[in-house]
Amino acid sequence: MLFLTTLKNFNKLANKRTIYVSQFSKYFSSKTDGGPLQVLNKKIDSQELLPDEHQVEIAKHLQRIYEQIQVYRPPEIPVVKVNPLSKWFPFIFPKPVKPRLDPSKRLKGLYIYGSVGGGKTMLMDMFFECCDMIPNKKRAHFNSFMTEVHKEIHRLKLKQIRDTSTTRVDKVNYDPIEPVARKIRQNSWLVCFDEFQVTDIADAMILKRLFTNLFNFGVVVICTSNRKPDDLYKNGLQRSNFLPFIPILKDHCEVVRLDSGIDYRTTNKGMGEHYFLDEDPDTEFNVDTIFKILCSQENDIIRPKTFTHFGRNLTFAKTCGQVLDTTFNEICSRELGASDYTQLAQYFHTIIIRYVPQLNLRKKSATRRFITLIDSLYDNRVRVVISAEVPLEYLFSEEKPSDLYLDDEHRALMDDLKLSSDSTELSGNIFSGEEEIFAFERTKSRLMEMQTSEYWQLWAKHQ
Repeated sequence: MLFLTTLKNFNKLANKRTIYVSQFSKYFSSKTDGGPLQVLNKKIDSQELLPDEHQVEIAKHLQRIYEQIQVYRPPEIPVVKVNPLSKWFPFIFPKPVKPRLDPSKRLKGLYIYGSVGGGKTMLMDMFFECCDMIPNKKRAHFNSFMTEVHKEIHRLKLKQIRDTSTTRVDKVNYDPIEPVARKIRQNSWLVCFDEFQVTDIADAMILKRLFTNLFNFGVVVICTSNRKPDDLYKNGLQRSNFLPFIPILKDHCEVVRLDSGIDYRTTNKGMGEHYFLDEDPDTEFNVDTIFKILCSQENDIIRPKTFTHFGRNLTFAKTCGQVLDTTFNEICSRELGASDYTQLAQYFHTIIIRYVPQLNLRKKSATRRFITLIDSLYDNRVRVVISAEVPLEYLFSEEKPSDLYLDDEHRALMDDLKLSSDSTELSGNIFSGEEEIFAFERTKSRLMEMQTSEYWQLWAKHQ
């Protein structure tokens, strides 16, 4: 009798095991079948996307990495133990050599560059979503990522200064780049960067060390950019210090170009649904109506709202729930940066920006903020309503002032770098406005897409 009972229980367990294995196999196959190339082909077959051989070629590169990444596992982060006596007796107790990843075990990433609106971000996002079997992955706008890197560097430096167990020499020689890279690697070994661009001298000076450590830790990088690697930080200040980063990037990322000659954002239907001209007498009424409709869907009242960010308060005069009604001066003429705009993009689902002037190189600081703002909003699928002085195609005037115009921010930078008014460094893109001219093409293309009903419907999917 005991034997029969045991046999019966064994059969039950065997049946349950068969069910669990079947369910697991079904789950696993649903997660790993296909890839970005298959997703793209399905969208083309369903006429959700137009066939584009250039996009298909990029998808093939992403498919290769997707298949390789199924079996790739980054190496354990090496722990380097330093003998405390090495600082006093370096010849007897030398510092250990940092281990490097065997080149044969590296998995090359991908650097996709090309003109605006060609589908670079869309393809990268397809790849990222297909990699749902990887918990340690990160997708970020490059400017936002570097803002967080500098924030962490600052935190580690302060911690080192306050550490009473370290000597003054150790504090001066302390390099926080490797610990920052370790933290990034611990959280994510697959990183996808959108809009890889280098415009800030502080970023340019640390990229070589930061990415050398990331690649040595086995991080796989996928990124999109409007510039090819050799043109990154073009005409930037002290670019000679940045140049060694380029071969490192090219060594660890295959470089491919996506340039079909079509800006798909400008081919969408329904253009201009949420972009108004200030000179139109109906504009204020139309924008007010949109705000009232949005407010009716919020469980809140119209009121000011204050955000506390990095120890300072940012107040906006007119909000209702997750809707912000602001002006260009309020959101772009104040000292706000990428991290501020990222916070706004994570809180509001719709932002109304009134009285946007025609932007030009005499408004360089405000123009850069507007570019950064739109990048952050687009990256988070935030809906935008704009009233502006001129039509969208003329929103940025590329006409350069007859004389070199330097605002207070640039004059302060000249003082920090000890540059004179006749220095050849003043031809750098940070002073000339070349980077703003280049970047605004992307901003204009994104704004065109952000006006469409198709883009507005993305918010529900994004949620």
